[in-house]
Amino acid sequence: MTLPAATTAATALPYPLPSCPNARVLLFAIRRMGAHGLADARAAHAMFTLFREGFRRPLTLLRALMADLAGNAALPIAIAPCCCARMTVAESALLTTIARVETAPETAALLLGDLLGIRRPDGVLASIAAVSAAFADEGRPIFR
Repeated sequence: MTLPAATTAATALPYPLPSCPNARVLLFAIRRMGAHGLADARAAHAMFTLFREGFRRPLTLLRALMADLAGNAALPIAIAPCCCARMTVAESALLTTIARVETAPETAALLLGDLLGIRRPDGVLASIAAVSAAFADEGRPIFR
């Protein structure tokens, strides 16, 4: 017996998109880089559109974060296609970690460890903190 398409979609994509516009652009760039590589032009264009002339630091740090995630994850990190109007559990956890890394670092470390399936996510957490700070320094903090 197969499940209806709505039930399957709700299970795979249980979270709505973030209401924060900065988090939406970040999610778009994460999805593009995750699907098409770190040098994806559309992800770079989205970051340029959001930050204008200050785009280089957030873009470079996001690329480094994506490389760290790929290199350290012991579990698969599910990402949805860019056109999806909902988020996967992994995407929600990643955005929550980015939003909370400065205010609740212990919570962020536990959430990231669960997401990656590793005990000591300190290196990746440092990359997340750098991305979060880059967005905040340019006046585009991530809220979740």
